[in-house]
Amino acid sequence: MECTDRQPYDIVRDILKVIEELNTLKDVDSILDKVLGEARTMTHADAGSIFLVDDDNLRFSYVHNDTLFTGPGASKHLYTDYALPINEQSIVGYTAMTGEILNIPDAYELTGDEPYAFNKSFDEETGYSTRSILTIPLRTFQSRIVGVMQLINAKDNCGLVHPFTNDDIQYAPLFANSASVIIERGMMTREIMLRMMKMAEMRDPMETGAHVQRVGAYSAEIYQQLARKQGVDQLTIKRKKDTLRLAAMLHDVGKVGISDVILKKPGRFEPHEAAIMKWHAVYGAALFANTTSELDQLCKDIALFHHERWDGKGYPGRLPDDLGEVRELCVQELAGEDIPLAARITALADVYDALISQRVYKQAWPEEEVLEEIKRGRGTQFDPEVVDAFLDIQDVIRAIRHKFQG
Repeated sequence: MECTDRQPYDIVRDILKVIEELNTLKDVDSILDKVLGEARTMTHADAGSIFLVDDDNLRFSYVHNDTLFTGPGASKHLYTDYALPINEQSIVGYTAMTGEILNIPDAYELTGDEPYAFNKSFDEETGYSTRSILTIPLRTFQSRIVGVMQLINAKDNCGLVHPFTNDDIQYAPLFANSASVIIERGMMTREIMLRMMKMAEMRDPMETGAHVQRVGAYSAEIYQQLARKQGVDQLTIKRKKDTLRLAAMLHDVGKVGISDVILKKPGRFEPHEAAIMKWHAVYGAALFANTTSELDQLCKDIALFHHERWDGKGYPGRLPDDLGEVRELCVQELAGEDIPLAARITALADVYDALISQRVYKQAWPEEEVLEEIKRGRGTQFDPEVVDAFLDIQDVIRAIRHKFQG
């Protein structure tokens, strides 16, 4: 959306068009990425961030910075984990507390008499120079503030930083308020997913909310790196990454159909117990048997096939379309590219997280040993291209692991 030299009608029309596009997204991270990107385009901002309300705090949830964050490792900054109290000590905290829009022409020219303060620590750590700031409350139609968006360093056509304009101050909040409802919906979708997994966690102590958040994030980032290397267009990447993150979080939802005697066993399974456990893949897929959307199909594919192996030695193997007719697993092998890509990606993400995390029956493996194990499985257990994409983004993987601890 471009605001320069355009009539108000055209600007509002384009805002409505973007809102329509936002309504096609499901995962909150994809929604935040789109909202922040469009707001930055509208105001020609070099950088920006979004904080979401979490009880009495603002939790850092998304960031863009064209000057600092570029290349394959840029995604690691999305998983920075910190929170600020909603109070006058920070610019975003003040906006969340008062609901006021703040337009600061130059952060370094604040007098100190303002009721809020500019924190220079980010600039000092990175060498970035934060100048113009536009801070906007994300307010729903019910006037509830769900977060704060902060846009930084508006630039002119020559790339020089200048204060945000009157048009920016008028139209960016209009867009933000309309987008806030969609952000809230994305937050609710994520919460519903986590509640579904909470059911599994009540049955299986190894299936934690942190685990599924990590697997979902690992899978989304591995896919993005793989797709970029394959030349997939950015729009397709964003759309598929959106659904893959959610679907991968539900990879083990079928465990709700497995007996507590097996799920809660503190040690390793006996062969007959392991055979029963394999049916969780079928049970999970059965929940999405009547697919009504791309997300449903992806959930089904991942639940059913995330324990398949590239060499065909995984499970459950090829099955009839009607899962109610399944009587025996692993009758016919499923291998290579016949395994859905989303399941191949989630398979690696799930194994990685299992190895590097502590379990009731084992200690966490050192990172170096986990990576060597993944490399050994390249071309046998795992899709070689998926392994390569995973290894390319280790700084992102570590950032995810750090953010979703527990």
